[in-house]
Amino acid sequence: MTPVGDIALDSLHASAVHIFNAALAGCDIASAFDRRIKVEGTVLHRLIPDGGGPETIDLKDYKRIYVIAIGKAALPMLDTLMERIERRKGLRGVCCCPQLPKKRNWRIRYFEGGHPLPNEDSFLAARAALALLRKAKKDTLVFFLISGGGSALFDLPLDPAISLDDTRAFHEILIGSGAPINEVNTLRKHFSAVKGGRLALAAPEATKVSFLLPDVPLRTLDALASGPSSPDHSTVDEVRELIERYQLAEKFPPTVRAFFERDDLPESPGNKSWRPSFLGKRGLTPRRFTSASALSGEDALFQDSVFEVLLSSHDLVENARLLAEHAGYFTVVDNSCDDWDYAEAAKYLLNRFHGLRQQHPRLCLISVGEVTVAMDRTPGAGGRNQQFVMQCALDLEQHPGGHLAVLSAGSDGIDGNTQVAGAVADPTTVTRAHDFGFHLKSSLAAFNACPMFTALGDAVVTGPTGHNLRDLRLLIADAE
Repeated sequence: MTPVGDIALDSLHASAVHIFNAALAGCDIASAFDRRIKVEGTVLHRLIPDGGGPETIDLKDYKRIYVIAIGKAALPMLDTLMERIERRKGLRGVCCCPQLPKKRNWRIRYFEGGHPLPNEDSFLAARAALALLRKAKKDTLVFFLISGGGSALFDLPLDPAISLDDTRAFHEILIGSGAPINEVNTLRKHFSAVKGGRLALAAPEATKVSFLLPDVPLRTLDALASGPSSPDHSTVDEVRELIERYQLAEKFPPTVRAFFERDDLPESPGNKSWRPSFLGKRGLTPRRFTSASALSGEDALFQDSVFEVLLSSHDLVENARLLAEHAGYFTVVDNSCDDWDYAEAAKYLLNRFHGLRQQHPRLCLISVGEVTVAMDRTPGAGGRNQQFVMQCALDLEQHPGGHLAVLSAGSDGIDGNTQVAGAVADPTTVTRAHDFGFHLKSSLAAFNACPMFTALGDAVVTGPTGHNLRDLRLLIADAE
């Protein structure tokens, strides 16, 4: 990052970026796996925090082991699992990830899916996974390794008449709708042949274990990658209501609109009559490896399924909190603006920030989750994190001389349609941007933040992280 020129502000920029990078580095997938699962020979033990004893699964009980890895963290999740179970006969898999690895395992078929919009490999990966899973029998164990980004990276329309171009348009319209991610993914579940539990049901007789790395709230884990392996409790009626609320029908390509207007629009698999207890405060409750759970209605189709959360945004924010405290900041965590419009979230967090720093001049306000951006035009280069930080810069301009900074960045290292994770702003951002020929309000209206932050040297650049644990926002103040 280019120095701002003010030693105090430069230090704040550096502190914010350090906390973000170190908090993310602390979310190690291999370590998280080993905290959850102990492997002894062919036996996997799930380590239970409440002291109830381990639950086990023996790989020797299965003739075939299939691995389906989907999402931005697909490669590190796959590598972690394969290091522990690779020497097994009958092991095959499909991996759909943002970038193909240099070193590939011959047992796995790799596909480079598209994000934020699907590509041809997204379709090919979905077809390959369905073909493999349809070979599964009772003697088959399936591992689903699911992380954020899977909704776009891995897709295939239920209606074969819908083309890739129309599928891309469908995704792009949803992204710009301003709808929260759980509502966006409700529409994706009912559109797709591999979401809303349909991928798991391609192997109805197999035992299935899902390891999850969610980029969604834990209370809505079935929204992760649009729930390929979990029962779906959203309904066709909810889909129709969402399409009407966000006025999407007239924006959809004709094939997509015709699909959603069908009288016989298929329901996704899952019990629609109630919200089951295993979708509680922490989302999908992990199941026993050795016995089926008692599920009612169509949820019983998933009775041989196990769900285990390896890491979540809670780990990211806790790491950030500890780092900020160690650096001497009074630390407050506030995640209440999750899924809010970016401008409303900025207003809320800044009001809280300014109020807190009256009593705590050295302050770090931490917020995790995602904000929404409703776009009324084709966007420039940017994403929700940079849009949020741009909005904050307008407020910070009203505090000249203040030792204040705001960072917002995505844990996947990618913000919107750019290759940066996010950005940092301070009270000098608007003036410095003007000196570089940028009008901040115009950039804000055009959803074109990245050129400005890049020119200022205030873009947060990590490269792809192999993670996706939601976005982290840091509002930092030092005594003036």
